[in-house]
Amino acid sequence: MELRPEQLAAQALSQPLAPAYLIAGPETLRVLEAADAVRARARADGIGEREIFDADGRDFDWDRLDSSFNAPSLFSARRLVELRLPSGKPGKDGAEVISRFCAQPAPDVVLLITANEWSKSHQGKWAEAVGRVGVISVAWAIKPHELSDWIERRLRGKGLRADPAAVQRLAERVEGNLLAAAQEIDKLALLADGQPLDLEKMESLVADAARYDVFRLSEAAFSGQAAGVIRMLAGLRAEGEAVAALTPILIRELLITAGLARVQAGGGNLGAEMKSKGIWESRQAPFKRALQRHPDPRRWERFVAEASLVDRMAKGRAEGDPWLALERLLLALAEARALRLLARSAR
Repeated sequence: MELRPEQLAAQALSQPLAPAYLIAGPETLRVLEAADAVRARARADGIGEREIFDADGRDFDWDRLDSSFNAPSLFSARRLVELRLPSGKPGKDGAEVISRFCAQPAPDVVLLITANEWSKSHQGKWAEAVGRVGVISVAWAIKPHELSDWIERRLRGKGLRADPAAVQRLAERVEGNLLAAAQEIDKLALLADGQPLDLEKMESLVADAARYDVFRLSEAAFSGQAAGVIRMLAGLRAEGEAVAALTPILIRELLITAGLARVQAGGGNLGAEMKSKGIWESRQAPFKRALQRHPDPRRWERFVAEASLVDRMAKGRAEGDPWLALERLLLALAEARALRLLARSAR
């Protein structure tokens, strides 16, 4: 069975738990909330024992997971076994273990698999096996034209009513950040006092979560959001921000990613390398998307060199327009076809 994350969360309130769940996708908030709904239902059903397995590297011991399926529950009649699979790909051994469990689920185990990445290439026999006995739920990223509908449904779920202009303004403020939107809606539920929200009231209650800063600018470029890069750069410039204040963090991010590109090219454990650099799961998606667009380590070395040139321009140590050079660099990061712009940045 396949359900949207929101459908799965609603189903968990009213139906018995299935033997297995696979919740995956790039939209972290939707994955977390759907998985939380399964956990909450497990607790409501008296499942007090929970085991967590992090399969975030090639050296994960799949035999240990397999043995867990067959081990007796120690503290309750049933167990929730969670498999965290960031890449969404268990490999041959993992696929066999999961498929074997789904072919004959242990009566005292509920298997919950979560993954940060998902695409058609991830779908295999092991995922089909989960779908036959349980639920597959893919949390695709919310597209820009879908955001207002998502916000409106979430507002209704909190007992709030808002006119279309108010919903649109909240969508503009959060800039596609579902976590920020969820936090603002939770705040509105406390502040709105049950009153309908019009544009004026929405503006007075909601903080500007879309404030332009270098962290969000970097995230937009790494995520491939070229239009967002242009919009944020214009906002930063209008706010009086200086290019020299933006480049240190950008250069640091580029240097880290250059190292990640070398690890990836050498067949190393990218997930483990990210964690060693302090890039936890909630921040990994933009880096992974950027590495998919630009897998060659030499390209990242070029990006670092270009960023250093922008920094020198901003400090008057090189000729050129630093804002224009920064825009071209970030567009090249966001869109591989824009690489040709870098050749013009020094003109």
